[in-house]
Amino acid sequence: MPEEKKGFFKRLVSGLTKTRDNIVAGFDSIFSGYSSIDDDFYEELEEILIMGDIGINATSAILENLRKQVAEQHIKNPIECKQLLINSIKDQMKVDSTEYEFENRKSVILVIGVNGVGKTTSVGKLAGKLKDQGKKVILAAADTFRAAAGEQLAQWANRAGVDIIGGQPGADPASVVYDAVAAAKARNADVLLCDTAGRLHNKKNLMEELRKIYRILEKEYPEAYLETLVVLDGTTGQNALAQAKQFSEVANVNGIILTKLDGTAKGGIAVAIQSELDIPVKYIGVGETIDDLQKFDADAFVNALFDIDGKTTNTEE
Repeated sequence: MPEEKKGFFKRLVSGLTKTRDNIVAGFDSIFSGYSSIDDDFYEELEEILIMGDIGINATSAILENLRKQVAEQHIKNPIECKQLLINSIKDQMKVDSTEYEFENRKSVILVIGVNGVGKTTSVGKLAGKLKDQGKKVILAAADTFRAAAGEQLAQWANRAGVDIIGGQPGADPASVVYDAVAAAKARNADVLLCDTAGRLHNKKNLMEELRKIYRILEKEYPEAYLETLVVLDGTTGQNALAQAKQFSEVANVNGIILTKLDGTAKGGIAVAIQSELDIPVKYIGVGETIDDLQKFDADAFVNALFDIDGKTTNTEE
């Protein structure tokens, strides 16, 4: 593994400590505490998975897969189930697409999410990562409802060395996106990265606002590939899954940025999101620095969860 990947894997292992203590310690006691595989054994596994925020639907699918493999392979000893369980969790996290198409062509990335999830910070970090890949990036400060969002994004733009287009607090977000599109075209930007509001408590307004933004992008910038990412706070567990479902009802969501995975016992929510929604988690955050936002690799995540130093395939170029 390259040094950067190895460094991130260590941070991921460290960041998932509470989740690991919550889930894996329980598994180990079950695997060593049972002498045979019976209904009680599966019930205890089920309880730990659900308590680890992996979710009821994903848990049912994981255990169904495990039961099938145990029967097919005639396994009698519980300890022999551990690797099968790990593989079953990885299988549940497989999604149709984890493409990063916006890296390969002229693109607009819309980033949505409720206040407090780390949305503006994630936009800033993503801008820095894309700039480091040699891309010309323009930020649009289209979250005009939160007064501090524009200032915060301006600081990130300055740190990342990218241009920013903003508007007055309370301005129409669609008008900021319109101005930003004009700037992106004039300056031949590779990526226009838009920080937008996400007020789920008023879904009708949010839907209308996003529709206006989508209409402007279709009309003014049809040649650009459009990516919509939702930022979710990993510490909120099942609430994050509920938010992802609601956002996918009002927008064509291509991927998830899952933040604040360091220091939470609810990291299992990454499994639930990919399993239940079939929307890829594309980035995860395990700290404050730009390097702590990294491309998500499901296998590396599960390996880190179980503290197995496996090979990563897609964590970061």
